[in-house]
Amino acid sequence: MKNSLLILTILVTLACGGKSSVAVDEGKKTVTGNASDDLSKTTMKFDNDEIDLGNVQKGSKTKAIFTVTNTGKNPLKITDVKPSCGCTTASKPENPILPGKSEKIEIYFEPNSEQVKEQIKSVTVIANTDPPVVVLKFKAYVLPN
Repeated sequence: MKNSLLILTILVTLACGGKSSVAVDEGKKTVTGNASDDLSKTTMKFDNDEIDLGNVQKGSKTKAIFTVTNTGKNPLKITDVKPSCGCTTASKPENPILPGKSEKIEIYFEPNSEQVKEQIKSVTVIANTDPPVVVLKFKAYVLPN
């Protein structure tokens, strides 16, 4: 039964991937797919993984800047930056970042009337890296008016 499932998984991977390359680890019965996905992978490093914005006023708009550096050999493409809540917006580099180069990801925090005292928020960065997701955090202490 396990062999049938393994063969079915391989067939589905080949059928869906087009130019797929499949490696099978017989000892663990695992399948890894599409080698073409790995060709453009790179690595990235951030100057910080958490920023403390300090004290901010409720209703104000405060900016945090994370600097990302492409530490790999292929161009770095940040496909998305997703804030954890509606009080946060983010901008990302639109063009690929060449190896050895750096760009900025800007995060804007605008606390609403219900957000007071310490706030810890995050943004999820999705890119052509392994792993493809990095979570950056920032915190602020929101002062009441």
